[in-house]
Amino acid sequence: MLVAVILDLLIGDPKSLPHPVQFMGWIISFLKGLTEGIKKENKSKLYIGGLIITLMVVSLSGISGWIIERLFLFFDTKNPILSTLIFAFVLSSSLASRSLNKSILEILNLISKEIHSENLRDLRQKLCLIVGRDVENLDTNEILRAAAETASENSVDGIFAPLFWMFLGTIFWEFNQSMPGPLAMAWIFKSSSTIDSMLGYKEGKLKWLGFTGAKLDDLMVWIPSRIVLITLPFCCKTNQSIYKTIRDSWKDGIVDSSPNSGISEAIFAYCAEVRMGGVNYYKGVKKIKPIIAKSYPIASINSVKKILNLSLRLQLAWLLGFSLIMKLINLLI
Repeated sequence: MLVAVILDLLIGDPKSLPHPVQFMGWIISFLKGLTEGIKKENKSKLYIGGLIITLMVVSLSGISGWIIERLFLFFDTKNPILSTLIFAFVLSSSLASRSLNKSILEILNLISKEIHSENLRDLRQKLCLIVGRDVENLDTNEILRAAAETASENSVDGIFAPLFWMFLGTIFWEFNQSMPGPLAMAWIFKSSSTIDSMLGYKEGKLKWLGFTGAKLDDLMVWIPSRIVLITLPFCCKTNQSIYKTIRDSWKDGIVDSSPNSGISEAIFAYCAEVRMGGVNYYKGVKKIKPIIAKSYPIASINSVKKILNLSLRLQLAWLLGFSLIMKLINLLI
């Protein structure tokens, strides 16, 4: 697990190699087109079609991960160092720490330069790759807010949620190595996340087709987001107590329409001492998100960097905590 996290931080996702999420995306796109062609505008059938897509993609992803785990366990006895490195590299593909940091830092570096029309255009183009909101009319302050919010939310979705499921798969192995392990559980999560990102929109046919995938993704992020809520305050220094930080974050985050993203943004907002929320536009439609941590200043380059640093500290804290849990389990069994 530690090797996988280190590889993700150092190497990330090499663009020359195919990524598992790409294969998931191809399968989802194919099944989406097939289902829409068959079910037409029938809501009930689209619900069922979305359920079938979710079951097929999640099952195929989990089984693929399980097969790779069987190969790893077989070759681990013959060449433990090489097999562990290869397995850790494959496992690291489920984490997004380096890619998230790189994307955010590119935006921050552009902002730190002199702002002119061409620079602002580049900023918006880079931002649109990592956010779902409309970026055409965003100024520098709004770009920084978007960067802070996506760094917070994606830290949970792209780092801590898959880490949680990897941890759970590793615990499964302690009891029976025939069970789904860290890779199978991570790929099950990544498949649900990919389905949600591709189909989980409340518009047109996707309102029904993506319903099951979106709910599954919400369910799989529900526990990790709340563990982040409880553990992140231990990695930061603020002017208020840990209890108050958690309480205020919960109070601000729970009113968000998403059961997880509001909490994810809120705890990072209070720990990094930066205000989030406000007016966003999605495909031209205005959406007002609740203001989070309103007593703190608006996002700046330093506060966004602080969010990235907090995410790194929490990763290390989770790894330490997990190693202690594993030692306790080994003592008990």
